[in-house]
Amino acid sequence: MEPMEINAGNWYLRAMRADERIDDRPALADGGITDPDYVARRTAEWADETHFSWAVCVPTTAEMVAEIGVTPGTDGTAEVTGWVRDGYQTALDDGLEAVHRFTSGFLGLQPRATA
Repeated sequence: MEPMEINAGNWYLRAMRADERIDDRPALADGGITDPDYVARRTAEWADETHFSWAVCVPTTAEMVAEIGVTPGTDGTAEVTGWVRDGYQTALDDGLEAVHRFTSGFLGLQPRATA
């Protein structure tokens, strides 16, 4: 599956990027994630449908302030996780609501929140 973007009101959820236009790696490092292959792995997981992840972003700047992930289970459920940079808890909360709707409505899975 191709990554899907989600509008979460004041926040914009998109696939993570590390290219000449947008580089989420500094924001990921703020969250303790320093693996240089992290963005590529998240992209590959969309393709093989083993994990779906979003960068929760400020719409006007595309700055990543949180990450939300969904890991499908084998029992019709999906684990929903997330982390947030300091000062952006509202972004995570709003994003989680939107991702829960995506998980149940589009993926047809019952979300299990662990974030």
